[in-house]
Amino acid sequence: MRQDNEGRLRFLRRATDRPLRRYRFRRGVYLLPSLLTMGNMFCGYSCVVYAMRGEYETAAPFIGFAVVLDMLDGRIARLTGTTSEFGVEFDSMADIISFGMAPAILSFQWGLSALGRLGWAAGFLFVAAAAMRLARFNIQSASGGDKRYFVGMPSPAAAAIPAATVYAYPWGLYDYREALPALAMVLVPAVLMVSTIRFRSFKTLDSRARRPYTVLIFVAAGIVMIATHPQAMLVVIAYSYLASGFIGLAISRFRRRGASSSQGAVETDQPSVPDRRDSAAG
Repeated sequence: MRQDNEGRLRFLRRATDRPLRRYRFRRGVYLLPSLLTMGNMFCGYSCVVYAMRGEYETAAPFIGFAVVLDMLDGRIARLTGTTSEFGVEFDSMADIISFGMAPAILSFQWGLSALGRLGWAAGFLFVAAAAMRLARFNIQSASGGDKRYFVGMPSPAAAAIPAATVYAYPWGLYDYREALPALAMVLVPAVLMVSTIRFRSFKTLDSRARRPYTVLIFVAAGIVMIATHPQAMLVVIAYSYLASGFIGLAISRFRRRGASSSQGAVETDQPSVPDRRDSAAG
């Protein structure tokens, strides 16, 4: 009888009287990926500090260090099975500093300040584009998609454009006529980040697959070139990746035109079916 009464009383309870479930956040974080992300954020902060001091040759390489750390934290988290929602959000916050705010302030202090309001407006557009790019990337990653390509230029690659340019020419621009071409250094990557142009992703490369021995020769040659001519090689790498998006877009459009023209040729080559009504009338 007591159990029956308890069962009946359950239906008479109000929704506010029912015990609420308490959701507890998981305490602690995965240390190794979080340390790499923290190092990424530190590099962005260091770039800002040195750029405000006018030490551009020291400030620019910190963005390159941040790019390397950003590549490592995600890969190590996937290899060790330590991915988490906190890590994803923490990485996005660090990327806004390292690949949004840091290159914008570096570019402004280096040359865009000579343009006045136009210069700081261009820097803000870069920061806003980086933030929108990261937000869109998180949404696309959650919904899946083709992992071989990025939709829009990745923010680390976009930040590498001003970083490589400043590192190659660290003396700064103080005349507005010299600073006008520097607008393209900031505005073009900003537009590409929020565009739908596809850029190649290297996340799908299988590091455990066997490769020819000649690949090591090319890797060694690349390391030697970067070590001996770092300014020139970093500019070539940064701008080559930027140009790869336009090259891929041109190739895809050329293939589409070729496919549509060949399909139209097949349709015209098909024999036309005679109209039976006309033949019967004849």
